[in-house]
Amino acid sequence: MSETLKIGLVSISDRASTGVYEDKGIPALQDWLGRALASPWECVPRLIADEQAEIENTLIELVDREQCHLVLTTGGTGPAPRDVTPEATLAVADKEMPGFGEEMRRISLNFVPTAILSRQVAVIRKQALIINLPGQPKAIQETLEGVRHPDGSVRHVGIFAAVPYCIDLIGGPYCETNAAVIQAFRPKSAQRPARPN
Repeated sequence: MSETLKIGLVSISDRASTGVYEDKGIPALQDWLGRALASPWECVPRLIADEQAEIENTLIELVDREQCHLVLTTGGTGPAPRDVTPEATLAVADKEMPGFGEEMRRISLNFVPTAILSRQVAVIRKQALIINLPGQPKAIQETLEGVRHPDGSVRHVGIFAAVPYCIDLIGGPYCETNAAVIQAFRPKSAQRPARPN
């Protein structure tokens, strides 16, 4: 009965988009989402170069024409001259959601001091949440899922815990997660009964 969550996946890399090396961002995102989501979803992948106009056009296409509810980008968020993903994302935004970027940097600082150099942002455009993720598959999983103790218990909750409720608030489909990967948080008033298996 649940509406399918439509997710745009955008890997931003000059070299991967021209075939110099294989893109690892989209496969990493597809793998993680396949483990994390417990309700119907589909993805719309795009592999593009680090060009601000191309990034802006891709984000507009995924939200306005493809009707994605969530768009996850990977790559292009550092301080180098070609890293323009945050600028492109902010250029197409209706609202900025600064908590996502703050939390991604805080999570990544558990692993590398250079996390402070990352410039990821998240925004709302129309009915969609757009989040800039790191470029490396390991860092993508860490920021989405969080930090765990050696026994597997959660030490620092990942950002995806807040994504389903955000999608609810902007008019998207009710999305459920696999609690063993990431427990989605909603206020009690926004929770629905669990679906039977």
